[in-house]
Amino acid sequence: MSSGLRRTCGGIIMTEVEHISGKQKQIAISEFFEKNKHFLGFDTLQRAIITAVKEAVDNSLDACEESRILPTIKIEINRKKGDRLELISQDNGPGIPRDSIENVFGKFLLGSRFHAIRQTRGQQGIGITGVVMYSQLTAGSKTNVISKVKNDSSAVYVELGLDTRKNKATKTGERRDIWIDESTGLEIPHGLKIKTIMKAKFQRGKQSVYQYLRMTSIVNPHASISLIVRDQKGEIIEEGNWPRTTEKLPRIVNEIKPHPHGIHLGALQRLLRESEERKMTSFLRHNFSGVSIRAAKEILKNSEIEENRTPRRIKSEEAGQMIQSFQKIKLLPPPTDCLSPIEDLLIKKGLSKAIDSRFASTVTRSPKVSQGNPFQIEVGLVFGGNLSADGPIEILRFANRVPLMYQQGGCLLTKSLEAVDWKRYGLDHPGGRGIPKGPAAVLVHLASTNVQFTSEAKEAVAENEEVFEEIRLAMLEVGRGLKNHLKKNSERKKAREKFELVNIILPEIAKKSSQLLSKEEPDLAPIITKIMNAVFCEEEIGWDKERKLATCKITVFNYTARARAYTILAKWPEGEESKMIENPGGRKEAKGIWAWRLDTLNPGTSAEISFMVSGLTKGEWVETDIFFRGNGDIIGATRIDEKLLEEMRKSESLEAIELEIDDVSKQYKGDNEITKEVELESTIKSNLEEGQRTLFDSYGVIE
Repeated sequence: MSSGLRRTCGGIIMTEVEHISGKQKQIAISEFFEKNKHFLGFDTLQRAIITAVKEAVDNSLDACEESRILPTIKIEINRKKGDRLELISQDNGPGIPRDSIENVFGKFLLGSRFHAIRQTRGQQGIGITGVVMYSQLTAGSKTNVISKVKNDSSAVYVELGLDTRKNKATKTGERRDIWIDESTGLEIPHGLKIKTIMKAKFQRGKQSVYQYLRMTSIVNPHASISLIVRDQKGEIIEEGNWPRTTEKLPRIVNEIKPHPHGIHLGALQRLLRESEERKMTSFLRHNFSGVSIRAAKEILKNSEIEENRTPRRIKSEEAGQMIQSFQKIKLLPPPTDCLSPIEDLLIKKGLSKAIDSRFASTVTRSPKVSQGNPFQIEVGLVFGGNLSADGPIEILRFANRVPLMYQQGGCLLTKSLEAVDWKRYGLDHPGGRGIPKGPAAVLVHLASTNVQFTSEAKEAVAENEEVFEEIRLAMLEVGRGLKNHLKKNSERKKAREKFELVNIILPEIAKKSSQLLSKEEPDLAPIITKIMNAVFCEEEIGWDKERKLATCKITVFNYTARARAYTILAKWPEGEESKMIENPGGRKEAKGIWAWRLDTLNPGTSAEISFMVSGLTKGEWVETDIFFRGNGDIIGATRIDEKLLEEMRKSESLEAIELEIDDVSKQYKGDNEITKEVELESTIKSNLEEGQRTLFDSYGVIE
């Protein structure tokens, strides 16, 4: 009896388990996002419209840049009844082929960049599909798409919805027609236009569509971006226009292989399982960057793995030993051509689009590596102009050219700024804590192959010691630029006042005295020199309209009683396209720094240095820094920091060596791989023996 009861009870238990198991269903990814739309940035009505604009603009910029087209993006927002907004986004990009429209707009987790290791705005393949889903979910609205590809005779017009269970688009009303620009009446050769209605709220202020587009225009100076917002009556209530300030597109980034220092056990095991190589040495060299044949052999020896082992047969314990060996063996750093920084001049031009300021200090740091991932920091500081002096400075945060508008206080970029004592550099910073106050704005840009965010919403950068230190150093550099600017302006103002006073009063006294005594007026130059008792420097940046050249004139006045000798150094925008011409001698001290020797500057005399720079446009170079070497100070110039100059030279030398290594590796392409690796290492070692060993060791490149 009892055994039958146990069987019955057992039968009941099994029935319940089977019943529960039978209710299990696979959840479609689009259905998951439908119920968790906050992951996509649509958690509030205010943020919904910003997120939608962001996804549309990011897609437009990416498409234009990949096709090497200067982007022109138009955003239009129209208020509808209730909490509904109509969003219209149009660009001049390459368009989307008819057969690809459904996948681009109607399939989550479809993208070409998820596995690519290079700097990109987005990777997951979620963005614009999320806009289609959110519009359908909150307003029952389909998304209208017009796409024109250059070689097609007409544009594709289609309405799209989203089948969340099947994770695919539903397409209706497809047709082809000529696409005419309403403003010009001309046919549009190529581009994309999206129109959709969603539940959202329009707002002004720091967290608004206007601010997002303003920030986007700053870090994308090659793009023309415009905004029009209309109320229910069709009247314009807000608009913005940020024309491009350069025709230079961001450089093309190259995909790189993962670096051993950034690989995790699970990823390594997947690579081993999927490998087609027959030997472990080949596996390591072909699947990772920074691994030479020497390094591959050392890794395997340290992991106690034979070189001729088949990758697919490597056990979990052995893979774990390899992960440990990766951290012990010194490896070459990964290539940095996977990054696309904005660069100093373009940061200034971008800031000038949105901020009226009198001074700008920018720095683009050399690329660095954190946990095997290349990254690069850029910082720009603007001061004065129409910036408010009453409240905290404005902080403009960016990751891979995308604005970060939320969670400012919890972001690594903000914390790095707060770690600097800005009072030393001329800003009001009570207690040296928090965000400083004053008429200034600071731009921080993190370019990386793998930006680590604090959450899925990608609103703030997570903690990282190496990134933190790089940002802090960049902040100190622009801070020094501001300090020198304020000091130079103050000294020049006092010197001018003194000089003008002396030059007005003394001549009048001399004139009256000469008349009373019936004598000739004396030579006042020695007297003025004695009163001034200073060396004074002025620089003037101009533009030669006819020759389309930037001009620079530096004048040094010796208002002291003895002869002086100085080396004058000027900072100029050296680049691939910009070249110094008509330069009267001098020598290059470092990239962007040129020096001239003034052997004898007699009392009461002046010396003039002038040169021109080609490859720039008007307004691209408006201010420079002047430095000096020699005894005594120069008003209007700063004594050169020799240590900083040496760091610049080292960084430049390292870049030159890396380029040489790349050139050598290209020369050996197609040759036997082992021979190529051995000869390449031989070339590197010969460079080290010629004086580069210390430099490489300081960067931890090779033993």
